[in-house]
Amino acid sequence: MKKHFLTLLFALILTGTYAQGTNDISTETIWRVNFLNPGLELELPTGTHSTFSAGLGVGYGGGYPDLTFGGNGFIYIISPFLDLQEKWFYNLNKRDSKNKTTENNSGNFVSLRFITRGNSIAENVSRTSDFDFAIGPTWGIQRKYGKNFHLLLDIGPQYYFDTNGNGNIWPIMLQLNLGIDFKKR
Repeated sequence: MKKHFLTLLFALILTGTYAQGTNDISTETIWRVNFLNPGLELELPTGTHSTFSAGLGVGYGGGYPDLTFGGNGFIYIISPFLDLQEKWFYNLNKRDSKNKTTENNSGNFVSLRFITRGNSIAENVSRTSDFDFAIGPTWGIQRKYGKNFHLLLDIGPQYYFDTNGNGNIWPIMLQLNLGIDFKKR
């Protein structure tokens, strides 16, 4: 299973690297305030069609099957998080040729995402460790609406683990962010 996961990750990275046509459009530096999982995010260009984003905040998360026990009904963990993501945009030039905005890095992307959560502020489960981590490839969309409203949706599998060596693969991770973009001048 891990071999298939690594093969998928490698394929996503290659697709993002070679899928872009000409280099007419490039990515931008963006500061962002997200609302659903409250936090601050900075997105920095790492190439003409790639960015690295770092988000820090406090948010809601569910429990991973091998890292939580107890609780019933709606499972929640509210904790501080650090979210790191390298995004490779593959349709910026296509969007531009159709007169769609690419401002604030509006486009489709593949990425490698790493997220960690710290000590819980509130929870209705017991965790095997105060810290857990997850890493995996995603496919997503990022859009700017109006003057500076931001939408991000991405999905993909992830490998999760804790500081005690527990871990497994979760087949579908979903991220939804709504927020406000501020361009760095």
